[in-house]
Amino acid sequence: AQSVTQLDSQVSVSEGVPVLLRCNYSSSVSPYLFWYVQYPNQGLQLLLKYTSGTTLVKGINGFEAEFKKSETSFHLTKASAHVSDAAEYFCAVNDTVPENAGQLNTNLLRC
Repeated sequence: AQSVTQLDSQVSVSEGVPVLLRCNYSSSVSPYLFWYVQYPNQGLQLLLKYTSGTTLVKGINGFEAEFKKSETSFHLTKASAHVSDAAEYFCAVNDTVPENAGQLNTNLLRC
């Protein structure tokens, strides 16, 4: 069994400041971790994923996340927020098939 917990249900940031969206996971085996984004009136889009290897994962639009096994975390960061980043962000974990994300939780980012 696996699960994710997003510690901030809504995050408000000003343009140009760093973004941090926190995600902690629980998994009985080595996990596959994902961040998705849903812009207003659009479908889910894969932002980035961790499957193995390099723990710092770079995604689209300047986002990145670091897999920290010791902290069971996969926090999403961006150095400088832009108004176009306003969206819902979903963290997901799976312990079997990388292409199929498991449980989803959400963060709402307002810029």
